[in-house]
Amino acid sequence: MSAKVPMTPGGHARMHEELKRLKSVDRPKNIQDIATARDHGDLSENAEFHAAKEKQGFIEGRIKDLEDKLARAEVIDPAKLTGARIAFGARVKVSVADEKGKELDAEVSYQLVGPDEADLAEGTISVTSPLGRALIGREVGDEVRVKMPAGVRVYEILDVSFGGE
Repeated sequence: MSAKVPMTPGGHARMHEELKRLKSVDRPKNIQDIATARDHGDLSENAEFHAAKEKQGFIEGRIKDLEDKLARAEVIDPAKLTGARIAFGARVKVSVADEKGKELDAEVSYQLVGPDEADLAEGTISVTSPLGRALIGREVGDEVRVKMPAGVRVYEILDVSFGGE
């Protein structure tokens, strides 16, 4: 069996909802689209048919991917975790500076989540990202240096908490 996929309860629920939508809405609509396009005649030059078949491949691939991840899911509820060290599900408040010490962001807060849940705009980062890996096991007061495309960034850990999403 493949490796477990860590995820929060919210991420698990969102993945289940997407799978349900793909199976109950998107797949049936796509089957209807293929049938409609097929009725238009010559399939060799039927762009609607080819587009619908391509979409069918995407839908079926995504269903298979979601089913696999859900089967390997290890749901970890951050609300049930405690501790001073950063672990999966932790909400971490950091200050960010460049390698010369110039402050870039006074305070930024991230929650460490599974790779499929990460969304920087939502304030979530993957535990497998360079920053996520650098933060795991650290605690308040620690500094971590992370090589980013824009150069080295220095993150000072200001707070670590566990709780709901």
